[in-house]
Amino acid sequence: MARRIAVVTHRKRGAAAESSAKIVHLLEEAGLEAETHPTRKSVAECELILVLGGDGTILHAAELGRPAGVPILGINYGHVGFLSEADPVDAPQVVRQIAERSWGVDSRMTIDVTIVCPDGKVKRDWALNEVAIEKDADFRMLEVSIGVDGREISAFKVDTVLFSTATGSTAYNFSGGGPIVWPDVEGMVLTPVAAHALFTRPLVVGPHSQLELRVLDGAARGWCDGRRELNAAAGSTITAVKGEHPVLLARLNDTPFSGRLVTKFRLPVRGWRDPAQEGVRD
Repeated sequence: MARRIAVVTHRKRGAAAESSAKIVHLLEEAGLEAETHPTRKSVAECELILVLGGDGTILHAAELGRPAGVPILGINYGHVGFLSEADPVDAPQVVRQIAERSWGVDSRMTIDVTIVCPDGKVKRDWALNEVAIEKDADFRMLEVSIGVDGREISAFKVDTVLFSTATGSTAYNFSGGGPIVWPDVEGMVLTPVAAHALFTRPLVVGPHSQLELRVLDGAARGWCDGRRELNAAAGSTITAVKGEHPVLLARLNDTPFSGRLVTKFRLPVRGWRDPAQEGVRD
């Protein structure tokens, strides 16, 4: 039986769309069968999801692969591409490693979120990166209370509150002033964004904790990975816990996370002085 690889392409990115046919051809030359229009059902029969796009396309692929536990391998045709494993120029080598089964797997924790509405209706979803609880466009601010493990901690007015995973700590959480958490750390980060209060520091909790948010006034929109919307009226309670199912990311090398951090964010690893002046005292 032929080995099947699902190929998920960001069709609106010209370079990704142009490369898709070439990469499918390379896969077929290597004796692999390419599934170019994958669904959740067809992905379950694949050994890997190959993503041609950016982090957003990987988040889409996660919706397909998470139920069946199929690993995802990204070739970055986006911007930062923090979740991607390779650049477009590396595509032939990527295909070789897929054919040789020369890749490992990282298991990434997810978040399961539950919203209990005032009328008793219950909504559930999940996220790999974060759940963003934002004020509705009709309101200037969102008034909330936050808690951990059944204990209320603080209440304030805010634009957005983020429940993030370690994987998502380099995404919206980072832009909102939250900490970067190494991906092998299982836990969640609660980050208020533009809050009007004295105590608005991010909180990092363990994998067995539960994060809680009550909408006291206003209306909220919850976004799971920026893709799936959950509305929450005043009086709603939102809880987040460690997800029942992880997302699997395929890895082609053992580059440490610190190396990825420096490369993807182009962090300066030298001081502001000219290297030629190093060692010269003022």
